[in-house]
Amino acid sequence: MTKPSIPASPASPASPAFSATGLTDRIELMQTFVRIVEAGSLSAAAAQLATTQPTISRRLQTLERSLGVRLLQRSTHAMKMTEDGERCYERAKELLAGWDDFENELRGARQHAEGALRVVVPHAFGQKQLIGPLAQFMRQHPRITVEWLLHDRAADFISQGIDCAIQVGEVNDPSVVAIHLAEVPRMTVVAPSVLAGRPMPRHPADLAELPWIAIPAFYRREVTLTHAHTGEQRQVSFRPQLVTDSLYALRNTAVAGLGVAVGSSWVLNEDVAAGRLVQLLPDWQPAPLPVCLLYPYARFQPARLRHFIDTMKEAMPAVVHQAVGWGASPS
Repeated sequence: MTKPSIPASPASPASPAFSATGLTDRIELMQTFVRIVEAGSLSAAAAQLATTQPTISRRLQTLERSLGVRLLQRSTHAMKMTEDGERCYERAKELLAGWDDFENELRGARQHAEGALRVVVPHAFGQKQLIGPLAQFMRQHPRITVEWLLHDRAADFISQGIDCAIQVGEVNDPSVVAIHLAEVPRMTVVAPSVLAGRPMPRHPADLAELPWIAIPAFYRREVTLTHAHTGEQRQVSFRPQLVTDSLYALRNTAVAGLGVAVGSSWVLNEDVAAGRLVQLLPDWQPAPLPVCLLYPYARFQPARLRHFIDTMKEAMPAVVHQAVGWGASPS
C-alpha cells in the first residue's frame, strides 16, 4: 500500500521562497550579487566566477525573488543598484566576511588571522603610549594590515568602516561594546610664572582665583578633586581663559603660563620633573580617566579584531604603569 502524498503548502509572504534552500545556496546567491556589483556587469561577474552570463542572471533573479525586492536597475548600457540593492550589498559583504572568519576559525586558521583593521585612537595617546602595543600586535600577526587613525571625536563605526576604537574618558554610547582596559591618572599643574607674586594654593578653593585652561572632552567650567587620604571631595568652579580640544596643546599652553590645567599624568610628568610645571595640591587629585576599547555589537567578530582586543587587554595595564612611573609626583 502506498503512502498518500502530502501536498506542499504554498509559499507565504512571511516565508521567503528560499527558506527551504540550503545554506550553501544562499551564500552562493549573495556571493554572486556582491561579485556582480564589484565587477560592474553580469558578464564580467560570469567571467570571474568561471560560469555563464545566463547562470549569473538566473542567480540574481532568484535572489531578488527570494527577497521580494529589486536589487539592480539594468539597461542595455548601464547597471545601477537600487536603494534596496545598496542595503543588500553592504549587508551581504558583512555576512560573507563573517562566514569566512567562521570557517577559518573552525579550520584552525585563528593563529593566522589576516585582513585589514581600521582603528581609531586618541590623538595624543595614539602617537606615543599605544605605539608599543601596536608594534607588538603587528609583529605577532604579520598578515594583518592596520589603519591607525588619530582623532579625538567619537568614532562613526558604520559610515567610516571602523572596526574598533580606543577611547579615553567615559563611554555614553549604548550601541557599542565597551571593554575597560585601564585608568589614566591625572594631575593639576601650572607654570611657575603664573604663581609669581601669589601665595601657593593650599586648598581647592584657592584654585578658583587662578586663570584656567579647559579641555571640554574632560572638563570645561569645573573639576572635582578628591583628597587622597580622607576621601573628601571638593568642586572647583572657574571660567576658563583658553579652551582647547588637544591634550598636547593643553600641556604646551600650560607651560607657556596661560593657566592651570588638569591633564593626564603621563603627558605632564616630564614637565613637572623638569620644573617647567608645578603640580598643585598633590594630595587633592582629579579622578582618573578610564581607557576603553569600543566596537559595534555583532554576532561574530573577525579573528583579527579578537586578536587586537586580546593584545590591548594584556598590554594596557603595563602602558599606564610605565606612564605613571615617569617623573615621580611629590606626595
